[in-house]
Amino acid sequence: MVVTFTDLERLFAERGAEQYTGEPVTQLEHALQSAMLAENDGASDELVTAALLHDLGHLLHNLGATPTLQGVDDVHQYRALPVLRRLFGSAVVDPVKLHVDAKRYLCATREGYFDALSEDSRRSLALQGGVYSPGQAENFIRQPGAAASVRLRVWDDLAKVGGLATPPLAHFLERAQRCALPA
Repeated sequence: MVVTFTDLERLFAERGAEQYTGEPVTQLEHALQSAMLAENDGASDELVTAALLHDLGHLLHNLGATPTLQGVDDVHQYRALPVLRRLFGSAVVDPVKLHVDAKRYLCATREGYFDALSEDSRRSLALQGGVYSPGQAENFIRQPGAAASVRLRVWDDLAKVGGLATPPLAHFLERAQRCALPA
């Protein structure tokens, strides 16, 4: 079980080299690119940390290479919550929890967003409940952390560039430690 920053480092060392389903990056590369995009956008330590750890749930289970091809929603956003709640407050946890629903929201509210999704992301969208109705989108964006999760989702979508140079994991874990709950 992941309960410390050392455990997070170990988890990325053990599973970070796995392919990010349907994309030309590994799980670690995707995490680092997401965090770098957040940092470059001037995000807070909390939101940079959420960007780094938003897909942590993928590393906490092993459902095979492409669960969506098997009709499985891996609910990764929820798998990470017990770990994240031990280390961080709601400014990190809420955007991670809501980043999947942020995709549903963006599909409903941003023209062309759905068309830009990868094939795997479209499959997962269907398994995750599909595009929000206008009323669902309105209810979603009113939730605490929803606006931050939309920002995170945009970085998530862009963080799939093979071979892109990023700062190392240690750089982002240092930022994460600045916003960690007191021990």
